[in-house]
Amino acid sequence: MSAWWLHWRYAKSAAQTPLACFYTDPPINQNQCVADAELLALDFETSGLNPQSDRLLSMGWVLISRGRIRMASAGHCIIRSDHHSVGQSATVHGLLDADLEQGISLPEALNSLLAMLRGRMLVVHYSPIEAGFLQKACQMIHGVPLPLQIIDTLAIEAQRRAHIHDSQGALRLHACRERYGLPRYRAHNAAIDALACAELLLAQVAHIGGAHSVTLKELLRRSR
Repeated sequence: MSAWWLHWRYAKSAAQTPLACFYTDPPINQNQCVADAELLALDFETSGLNPQSDRLLSMGWVLISRGRIRMASAGHCIIRSDHHSVGQSATVHGLLDADLEQGISLPEALNSLLAMLRGRMLVVHYSPIEAGFLQKACQMIHGVPLPLQIIDTLAIEAQRRAHIHDSQGALRLHACRERYGLPRYRAHNAAIDALACAELLLAQVAHIGGAHSVTLKELLRRSR
């Protein structure tokens, strides 16, 4: 959906929600270089891969400001679920039903994330997951979609390696990081994976041309 169509269709409905600023703030300047930009790296842990039938279990994020990761900005929350079990997905992310009982509500988690995201472009590794679950949450809680511009580190890497025959799994986050000499972290923790994604993006930017040369528009183009 185009930004113009979203504004025309949903701006009035969004006016009394935490999404209002995303419809009224000036658009992010895509011509600015990474060294001048504010980005937010994000990761979700979920009960499955389908936003329509599965649930958000945890969120992790960290700010990339002017080409640097700001660890003081890092956030992580577990989302409470009163009536559902994590089931077999616990073998992937390690979250148990008892962990979720101590979490916060989805509206509280979502609104904390939206506050961090204002004025910033989103950075994820494989955008269909984060975009799908984020849009579902916004629609369910606030009744309107979130205008999103997403930089996808997996898509950037896929373009870089379009002419290389890779083994299965070569575009997973840890595999991409290894090619840039980045350390291997424990996977499937939202906070750690958000940091891992942020570090990967900065490594990719350095390879493409550097934070003072690479623009947000260039990263968005490579994310398609």
